[in-house]
Amino acid sequence: MAAKKQKESSADLRTNEKKWTKPLMDAGWTALPSVIIENQRQLMLSPLDLNIIVYLASKWWTAEGKPFPSKTTMAKAMDVHPRTIQKHIAALEGAGYLRREERRTDTGSRTNIYHLDGLIQAAAPFAIEKLAEIKDKAELAQRRQNRRGAPKLRIVQDDDE
Repeated sequence: MAAKKQKESSADLRTNEKKWTKPLMDAGWTALPSVIIENQRQLMLSPLDLNIIVYLASKWWTAEGKPFPSKTTMAKAMDVHPRTIQKHIAALEGAGYLRREERRTDTGSRTNIYHLDGLIQAAAPFAIEKLAEIKDKAELAQRRQNRRGAPKLRIVQDDDE
């Protein structure tokens, strides 16, 4: 099973290399569910909110290893003030999409760890809806495929006989 997943992952990477080029893919890439992008209006995400989510996703490599970039680093990448990032993160947290976990040491604060569980939960109904659409389209295509070919002839009885 693990070997099959590895093979599929390698095939996906090669497909992305064909689209984006090998150097760009080798420099790093980000997985983000399309339903979040496609439903950003319904999720009430501003363009900057989505940009923050994409940035956090780019730093989130494993399920256990949550991202912890600084607000200043994110602000520089997006060419906005760190206070703007702070306000948007607070709004995302208020919406329940994001949860901040403080990291403190004996010498002071470190960057927050960000959890996107709320966003995942909020996007789940859109994923279920999308999967149902995909299934419906596949079933319709299958029915069309089954109808292809010569029309089926039927004998029609004349009522006068």
